[in-house]
Amino acid sequence: MQLSADYHFPKPPAAVWAALMDPDVLAGCIPGCRSIEPDGPNRYRAAVTVRVGPVSGQYTATVALSELNPPRSYTMSIEGSGNLGFASGVSTITLTPAADGGATTVHVDADSQVGGAVARVGQRMMGSVAKGMLDRFFGCLAESV
Repeated sequence: MQLSADYHFPKPPAAVWAALMDPDVLAGCIPGCRSIEPDGPNRYRAAVTVRVGPVSGQYTATVALSELNPPRSYTMSIEGSGNLGFASGVSTITLTPAADGGATTVHVDADSQVGGAVARVGQRMMGSVAKGMLDRFFGCLAESV
C-alpha cells in the first residue's frame, strides 16, 4: 500500500526535526503507542496497539532511521509483528522550509505491507486507517512543536 501526504507546521524545519527525533514526543503522538525505547543508534523498539474496524492487535516493532540529512530529510523503516499478523514499510520524510524560513511543510511518501488476520479482515479499510493514523500523528506533532 502506498501513501503520500503533506503536513504544514508554523515552525522552522529545525524545530520540526527536533520533534521528529524526540522519542518522548513520538511516544505521545503515535496512535496506540504503549512504549518506545532506544535500541541502538537511530533505532527504536515500540509497542503499539492498532485497531482496524472491529479487529485490534498488539504489535512490537523495530523502527530504524537512515539517510539522515538534518533538518531536511530521512528514511524510516519499520518491521513489526503481533498477535494478528505483521506490518513492514519504508517512508521518506522531507522537510521543506517556507520562503521566509518560519514555517515547514513535511512531505511523507510511504510504502507498506500488512499481512495476517488484520489484513484479511480490514483489507478495504487499510488505506483510510493508515491515512487516519498519519493525520492523527502529525496533528499531535504540530501541537507538540
